[in-house]
This record gives sequence, C-alpha cells and structure tokens, in this order.
Amino acid sequence: MFNWLQGEQYLDTAPVGIFVTLLVVVFILVNISRAKKGSEGLFIRRISGLNAIDDAIGRATEMGRPVLMVPGIGALDAISVQAVNIFAQVTKSAAQFSTPVRLCCGNAAVYAFAQEVIRDVYSQQGMGDRFTPETVQYISEQQFAFAAGVSGIIHREKVAATFLLGAFYAESLIFAETSNAIGAIQVAGSTQVTQTPFFIAACDYVLIGDEFYAASAYLTREPVLVGSLVGQDWAKILVASTVLFGTIFQSVELTGMTTEHRAGNAMVSVAESSNGERTEERKKKTDTMTNRLFNPFIPEELTKIEREKKETAQAAEGEGE
Repeated sequence: MFNWLQGEQYLDTAPVGIFVTLLVVVFILVNISRAKKGSEGLFIRRISGLNAIDDAIGRATEMGRPVLMVPGIGALDAISVQAVNIFAQVTKSAAQFSTPVRLCCGNAAVYAFAQEVIRDVYSQQGMGDRFTPETVQYISEQQFAFAAGVSGIIHREKVAATFLLGAFYAESLIFAETSNAIGAIQVAGSTQVTQTPFFIAACDYVLIGDEFYAASAYLTREPVLVGSLVGQDWAKILVASTVLFGTIFQSVELTGMTTEHRAGNAMVSVAESSNGERTEERKKKTDTMTNRLFNPFIPEELTKIEREKKETAQAAEGEGE
C-alpha cells in the first residue's frame, strides 16, 4: 500500500519547493491584477497605530512642535527601508501643514537613504526649501550614544509626536520613557519581539507583528503593495489550512486498526511482532500516511547505490593523494 511514497523520485523534494514558490507568485500576481482593476474585495483591516498618524501630526501642528522619527539602529536592510518608507508618508502629511520633522539615524547608510527619500518628499510637495540639515540627522553608530543623542533632541525640542519603527534593542524603553515624560504621542513598532512589551507598556500605539510590514500598503494603497500583501495572506491561509487538515487526518488515522507496523524500512505484520497472539492492533504514529509523507521508505537498492557512490568518491580522493 502507498508504494508511490518510496523511491528516489519521492526523496527528491526540490519540485515541492518550486511548486510552492510558483503558487505564492501566482497568488501575488492575481491579487496585484485585482488591485489594479479596483477590486473592492481587497480589504486591509484597520490598524490603529497608522490611523493615529494624522492625529499626531495635527497635534504637533497645533502646538508648533516637530515630529520625531527613528528607524531603529539596524543597518540598511528591509526593516530600515520599510521604516523610512512609512516615515515618507508621515513627512508627506506633515509637509502639508508645514510641521517640521526630525528623522534621527544611527547608521550612515540608513542616513544617506533617508536623506534622499525625505528630500524627494518635500520636492514632490513643492516645499524643497523646507528640507534643512536638521530634518534628517546622523547621531551615532554607538547604541547608547545614539540613545542619548535622540533623547536630548526629544527634550530640547519638546517634540509633540514620536514614531519609533524599526529594529530596536535596549534603547527602546529609553526613547519611549523620554517621549512619555514630555507628553508626546507615541507610535512604535519593533521587529524584535523582546522589545515589543516595552513599547506596549510605554507607548500610545504599537504595531505588532505583520502590521509593521503591512504599513506601506495600508498608507499608500498602491495596487502592487496591496496585491502583494493580500497574495501573501492567501499563502498563509493555505499553509494554515494544510496544517489543520494534516492534524485532523493524522488524528483520524490513529483511531484505525492495522495488521502491520512499520519497523525501519520494512513493514512487520502484527502476528510476527506479537508472537501471533493478535491479528490487529491500533495504528502507531509511524504507521500513518502523514508520517510516511515526511519519512518515506528508503529502498535497499537506493541505499546500496548511495553507499557505492560514497565508496567510489573516497577511493578517488585516496588516489588523488
């Protein structure tokens, strides 16, 4: 039974990875196409932290104080790029009300990237002259020197709102408590799960988990970003459904009876394993089809071929020496 679950073809799992990748790509492309057509079925749930952006900027405008943004202390990677993209949307909203912004960087590459992005935002809004050296600042690559520098800016300029998004570590609570001490509205989110509890304790709004990565699509509503986000969600639903189905199928199989058990790469009848006392026994975990999928039989012929290949390779190495 299930002889197709054995053999060299089944042991080669490369096609499975290719199939799954192509399926995810199809999901994403289909939803990008739907987004470009203006499909109303592409729904992104409300994210409180991002909805608070306009309120935070409005408060800063009323108080005449700047908005502070920190993209973490990580290098220029997907996390810092995502944070700067979110800050570009914050800057766009702030520029409409002539509200000053302060973007503090702790990495030279992130600083150069952020400078170009924020300068472009001001230029697109027709306010290129409002971009000043203080708009994007490089503080320090040393963790606590960076934390001290940013905290000093928060206190001196009495910022009305702070956006802490990116990779944060021990300095996370320093920023959060300093901002809280001057009464600033705080929107935070970190890819480091160990720092999220500190943000939750000290900040007004926190982006948790995938909310951080969904922010660009949520704020811009660009078809490519929205379609990609929904396509990835489809893939997650497929994976979760597969796991759920596998769990149920495994449980049902374990309630059944069998006349043979798996022993290594062979099936042994119950009569032989129990000295002929019983002809049927309840299935074990190793007897189920789910287990066979992830732990297939390795035919003796294949084992012999692999052993011969190994011996040939060792002999060739010996002759080369």
